[in-house]
Amino acid sequence: MLAGLIVLAVAAALPAWQEIMGTATRNPEQSHILLALPLVLWLGWLRRQRVRKNGPVWSLWGAVAVAAGAGLYFAGPRVNLDLLWHLGAVLMLAGAVLSVVGPRFAAAFFPSFIGLVFLLPIPGTIRHEIAVPLQEISARVGEFALDTFGVPVERTGSTLTVNGVLVEIAEACNGMRMVSALALVSFAFIFSVPVSNRIRVLILAVSPVVALLVNILRLIPTVLFFGYADAGVADTFHDISGWLGLVAAFGLLWAFLGLLRWLEVPITPYAVGGAA
Repeated sequence: MLAGLIVLAVAAALPAWQEIMGTATRNPEQSHILLALPLVLWLGWLRRQRVRKNGPVWSLWGAVAVAAGAGLYFAGPRVNLDLLWHLGAVLMLAGAVLSVVGPRFAAAFFPSFIGLVFLLPIPGTIRHEIAVPLQEISARVGEFALDTFGVPVERTGSTLTVNGVLVEIAEACNGMRMVSALALVSFAFIFSVPVSNRIRVLILAVSPVVALLVNILRLIPTVLFFGYADAGVADTFHDISGWLGLVAAFGLLWAFLGLLRWLEVPITPYAVGGAA
């Protein structure tokens, strides 16, 4: 029954789902969408033991969520807001699941339900407001680092010139791509390890700094490759370094958690509650 309702929910909003997946595959800035569903399934798998105490129960709240999602789905095109259109499709899917599992089950697996938000493409206006400042900061720091190590470099806005080659930061290391992916990585991290809610909030608060740091660490060698290596080699390194950046971000989050332990900051829910 659950599988059937999921199929019906997706079929009812199929044009929106087609655009979501098309955006994820065509637009590199939205490629984090492809990792959202595996994230949802992973977080659910980690909490599989909770099924014993929170069995699925039919609920009319699912129908309410489906109705609300349908309203957003049809209202989005009328007000020319794709975000509402996409949100309506996702909400209809969540409502279909909620109809079968019930609120108690959903509460036990709430990270998976919240993770569905990462299926939503980020609107262009929001991407622009985040990406442009990140590109400017990355270009300034990259120029300073390269100059410190004696590499001749010139900067014009968010463009670096190395060995006579112009390297656009927007193309070399788009900060928005790293922020989107790191937001998803941070979300998966905080709900995959046993930490208190205040530590989760703290990790989310420092994640933009981690995103900027990783983007800069990725930018410097990428600029050097574009400036001194073959274009094909530079493009290959650019693509590989994006995934390596996610690994580095995950490592930095683990290091930050280790630092909190070293500082003897209570990080587990038990410690926060005062229990042994």
